[in-house]
Amino acid sequence: MTTPQGKHTPPNPTGMFENRLRKNARHFRKWARARGLTCFRIYDRDIPEYPYAVDEYGDHIHLVEYPRRRALQSGTVEQQREEVLATVAHVLEVAPEHIHVKTHTPQPWGRTQYERLGQDSERFVVEEQGLKFWVNLKDYLDTGLFMDHRLTRARVREEAQGKRFLNLFAYTGAFTVYAASGGAAHTTTVDLSNTYLDWAEENLALNGLSAPRHTLIRADVLPWLEEQAEEPDRYELIVCDPPSFSTSKRMSGSFNVQRDHSRLLAAIRAVLAPGGVLYFSTNFLGFELKDTAIRDFEKVEELTPASIPEDFQRKEIHRCWRMVAPRATRP
Repeated sequence: MTTPQGKHTPPNPTGMFENRLRKNARHFRKWARARGLTCFRIYDRDIPEYPYAVDEYGDHIHLVEYPRRRALQSGTVEQQREEVLATVAHVLEVAPEHIHVKTHTPQPWGRTQYERLGQDSERFVVEEQGLKFWVNLKDYLDTGLFMDHRLTRARVREEAQGKRFLNLFAYTGAFTVYAASGGAAHTTTVDLSNTYLDWAEENLALNGLSAPRHTLIRADVLPWLEEQAEEPDRYELIVCDPPSFSTSKRMSGSFNVQRDHSRLLAAIRAVLAPGGVLYFSTNFLGFELKDTAIRDFEKVEELTPASIPEDFQRKEIHRCWRMVAPRATRP
């Protein structure tokens, strides 16, 4: 911009944020309607000066700030947050009380993965590709639905017909709902948290999918898997989306995805049927898949970035692989 005196002035970053938010909202709201989504990402740290993620969940907004060190040191975070809140309410036409703000700061490894932030228990239903899910935007840093796995969930639904399905580190069971809706003959959902297993059960009921063939198991995944190697049942379709790091009084030790993924994949391979498919994902972006961890699979295909939906524009939210077991047991 040039003043009448010919001097250049820097662009107004608040105006830049407002313009980008308005443009994104116009595009992604239309995009989401065409795909049967009432929850999706509108803004993803597009402008470096405004490090926020803006997600729409029905008539609510989930706003996560990723404050920069400089802003924390200068004490400008709160002022910018107020600007962003006012802009989001105005541009997206949402009531201020329906904007749920959280701050994402790097946590030391070992912090409880989905630590509870509040006790409001205010939940509501969102829709995704013909299915419904309970979400909670207040009580946890995460909402109950990892939207970045939307495309992989659709793959699971397409492949589930007549198969035995296993969901490991299942969280609130969204993959299980997709597998059940795709006609899975049986599903097994494993997580260490009773809270999330109850949530998974409620998600199944919400979609009219409650049935005895859908089993929910509270267990530490890795020891449970290794115990299952002696059982005759095998699974034709498995999803495993482990935390980067996890520790709990209910666990035997800790879990580190980089350190433990070879052992984890070996245990999964032992319960995977001949020709069975594993979808393995991690949000640890520094993850390196060891060749020795996948040598017993016939085919390994990395789906990243094709597994990341269009509304997650940053393209760095997870990594995902599709692994296939040999169709015949090797001699």
